[in-house]
Amino acid sequence: MDSKRLIIFIVLSMGILLLWQEYFAPKPAPQQVAQTQTASQPDAPASRTASAQPVDAAKLTAGQRIRVSTDVIKAEIDTVGGDLRQLDLLKHDSATDAKKPFELLTDKNGRVYVAQTGLVAASNPALPTHKTVYSAEQSSYTLSGDSLQVKLTAPVANGVQVVKTYTFKKGSYDIGVRFDIHNGGSTPLAPTAYYRLLRDGQAPEGEGRFAHTFTGPAVYTAENKFQKVSFEDLAKGKGDYAKNATDGWVGMLQHYFMTAWILKPVDAASVCKDEKSCHFELKDSNGLYSAAATVDLKTINPGQTAAITVPLYAGPEDYSVLTKVADGLEYSKDYGWVHIFASPLFWLLTKLHGLVQNWGWAIVLLTLTVKAIFYPLTAASYRSMAKMKALAPRLERMKEQYGDDRMKFQQAVMEMYKSEKVNPLGGCLPMLIQIPVFIGLYWALLASVELRQAPWILWYTDLARPDPFYVLPVIMAATMFLQTFLNPPPTDPMQAKMMKIMPVAFSAMFFFFPAGLVLYYAVNNILSIAQQWYINKSIENSKKVALQS
Repeated sequence: MDSKRLIIFIVLSMGILLLWQEYFAPKPAPQQVAQTQTASQPDAPASRTASAQPVDAAKLTAGQRIRVSTDVIKAEIDTVGGDLRQLDLLKHDSATDAKKPFELLTDKNGRVYVAQTGLVAASNPALPTHKTVYSAEQSSYTLSGDSLQVKLTAPVANGVQVVKTYTFKKGSYDIGVRFDIHNGGSTPLAPTAYYRLLRDGQAPEGEGRFAHTFTGPAVYTAENKFQKVSFEDLAKGKGDYAKNATDGWVGMLQHYFMTAWILKPVDAASVCKDEKSCHFELKDSNGLYSAAATVDLKTINPGQTAAITVPLYAGPEDYSVLTKVADGLEYSKDYGWVHIFASPLFWLLTKLHGLVQNWGWAIVLLTLTVKAIFYPLTAASYRSMAKMKALAPRLERMKEQYGDDRMKFQQAVMEMYKSEKVNPLGGCLPMLIQIPVFIGLYWALLASVELRQAPWILWYTDLARPDPFYVLPVIMAATMFLQTFLNPPPTDPMQAKMMKIMPVAFSAMFFFFPAGLVLYYAVNNILSIAQQWYINKSIENSKKVALQS
């Protein structure tokens, strides 16, 4: 494989990534998002077993704010609807201001991303929805033990008393949301509880030009597995996903973080009593996007009390955490079509991190491991390239000999390859085989919230951000340039110059990539140069020995 093929390999690999992100990766739907105070608030998700009374669209109004603080989150619950309107992640810095916590949920500054819940029933339209005004005992709560409960009481609805309780736990992003329903009326009650995530279609904070990841709703069930629908498809009324469920979750995903209503936690039974009692609904709601789950409860007779708890996960897409919350939640680390490669590579990365306790050195070890696994393939490729380079002087003489007679020149070249036992494709095929792994590593590192705010050495305090001094990108560009000298040069002088300029020009995008990604590619290039130099020298020495004998 000559330098031209090397450039083709690099361009093809990165081109697939960029084209996928530009034309195929779902992006936020273009829209005009109104200010939170005047945003149109959609109606509650409809019950499948009970027809709720229509509710006129109203403003996303604000009531009294109940502030909650734990060791990992700071939240605000609005008494209107008992909505979770603000959620800051204290262990994760803002992408735009490292002095502020990351803002996951909010209804401020023209943004809408909130968690809503409510109850509907045909026999009692006065049940509390996300528009009902609740009352609370306090306006501020601080976690002091292992758990903290925030109780909200709804007005009595035709004899029915409803209490909504949020449960926050120490060190956890898993928030319990429980409805206690006491039927003090005179007729049986068959309510449906709904759990909704409502957000605008804006790109998440800190999304980079070369780091597009999926932002939008997704559902998971044991039967249908992981399914996601883009904002763009919802705006067009499209999207194929599981509507009925007996387990699983529904959520909103974005780079590094997610929210999800969990129908079946890992350590508890499903809230779905049968396959017809739980439903998912994704839709465009007046310019906002809704991801909701509804659960039909058993009939509550007069004098009886029923309770239902559905946890809300709102936090980082940390693999070690997600797997302990709900089955399938780890699929939120969406690797797309390279999942079969990216998942085991990320698993290996976590194991290596367990050994060295540093994500930067874990990436270095991962690079060494992958390089070792592919050593036979890359060695074959480099041997082919070395042989091609050794034949470069003969190619030059043959070009002068045959002049403009391209047919005879090509025939002579093929004869030379045959006599020297050189396969011109021998350098390309091993490289092409590695492209899926190359792309899989890209996604595994890009989607890893574990690298966010993870230090390595010196000024590398956040491997998810670009190198502040561009040292790694410069090393990347330099190593790509050096590799061109180890490859057989093109016979055309102009092409030879282009082959030396293209790697440097192409590597410019690495200046905007996360440092963790660039670290992998820089180390990989250094190892490749060492391996290629060694093989070139070995072949040169063997030829010298052959000539001397």
